[in-house]
Amino acid sequence: MNTTDVIVVGAGPVGLMLAGELRLAGVDVAVYDRLPAPTGESRALGFNRRAAESLDQRGLLPRLGAVRWGPMGHFGGVRFDLGMLDEDHSGVLGLSQTRTEQALGEWLAELGVPVRRGREVTGLRESADEVAVSWAGPEGAGEDSARWVVGCDGAGSTVRRLAGIPTTVWEPTRGMYTAEITGVLPRPRPIGERLPGGRMVVCTPLGGGRCRVVVHDPALPARPEPGALTFAEVADAWRRLTGESIDDATCLWLWASGNSSALAATYRRGRVLLAGDAAHEIPPLAAWGLSAGLQDAVNLGWKLAATVQGRAPEGLLDTYHGERHPVGEQLIRNARAAAKLYLGDEAMDPVREVVGELLAHKDAAERTAGIVSGLGIRYDLAEGAHPLLGRRMPPDTALTLADGSRTRVGELLRTGRGLLLASDDATAAAAHGYSDRVHTVTATWSMPGTPLDAVLIRPDGYVAWTSPGTTGGLHQALEHWFGTARVCQPAGR
Repeated sequence: MNTTDVIVVGAGPVGLMLAGELRLAGVDVAVYDRLPAPTGESRALGFNRRAAESLDQRGLLPRLGAVRWGPMGHFGGVRFDLGMLDEDHSGVLGLSQTRTEQALGEWLAELGVPVRRGREVTGLRESADEVAVSWAGPEGAGEDSARWVVGCDGAGSTVRRLAGIPTTVWEPTRGMYTAEITGVLPRPRPIGERLPGGRMVVCTPLGGGRCRVVVHDPALPARPEPGALTFAEVADAWRRLTGESIDDATCLWLWASGNSSALAATYRRGRVLLAGDAAHEIPPLAAWGLSAGLQDAVNLGWKLAATVQGRAPEGLLDTYHGERHPVGEQLIRNARAAAKLYLGDEAMDPVREVVGELLAHKDAAERTAGIVSGLGIRYDLAEGAHPLLGRRMPPDTALTLADGSRTRVGELLRTGRGLLLASDDATAAAAHGYSDRVHTVTATWSMPGTPLDAVLIRPDGYVAWTSPGTTGGLHQALEHWFGTARVCQPAGR
């Protein structure tokens, strides 16, 4: 029997990211996955701006190689120009999920995190201080234990079911076919070509002679039988809707799915937690699910690590559900609305026209871009008036350090610790007792909007305290998010 601090179930991008976050904080973690090897199926082709920033904050974005950023935004297929906005909301386009998983897997290997493949979790038995995890594999069955278990095992989450976590389900109403092919390259339709009757076809070139084709048709089964789809069915549907033949293509993989959605009632039950599609399932749409799942991982990782290590302040772990469950709820609402615009028939055309007119205005475009990019998220972290409070600190914010050298916020978050930026040594000294959890930097910086003398940034990049602009002092904020200091604070702090 193996014993570890945390078992993460699921070796997709969310599970790998969470495991890396935990290990970066010094936690003993292992990843279990039922498959003997990665599938090579890239169901998501990129991620939004906030997910890219989170990868950058850990130094992972360069591992993906050259990436393509999308200059145009769209909500449900209604385009708008991101260039009119004050801040860059562009996301990464055309990047295979396989490449993302490879990069995260390489990171975990460097960190020494074991990924135990071919282990399908079959049971959970929770006691006061641990969870026994039963599993089955090609060479038999076994049982391991962990202090905590996190289900990152997708929409049909076994962990969620075994933990008995109730789930609200929006039943599917239509289906879609997806295939990745080579040898034939249909006319590109990267964000989709709408056809009469609520039908749509998508063709996304992937480079190297490959492309992704997707067929949306109300006539397709809303509850497809797993594994029953054939490429001949995809090719027939493509020809019927487009008049083009892809019959001679080589199919690399294919997938049939419905448009169901689901939301777990709680992201934590006892010593079991959920993240990614296991917590919030949405239909495939612009990699929204993957982007939100990576954010779940970054939000949860440092909080669970502090809990494992016995230094978490009371209630810290519960803020994971408190912050991310509303995001999941909004994600499903927004995705269902976008799908109505995207796939609705001709009756939706007047709505599309109105939405397009609204999105020509900067304020409406900024609000909508914040939904799609993830930059619009604001957590209720503290009382105060500063506009950055509860929002992510722009990672490209340039800093000039005391020795005259320059860096940026994103680079200072690479260690996975919190970050205190102070413009004077006295403020920096107030965090002395948190040096094992918070990196303190004395620097100067310039950014638009309300000025800042100091800012406390959580490990996930969100602003927990500012000076000026927050009710309550720095010591109160440090205790609230990072627990008790190792040494007594100077008087008056």
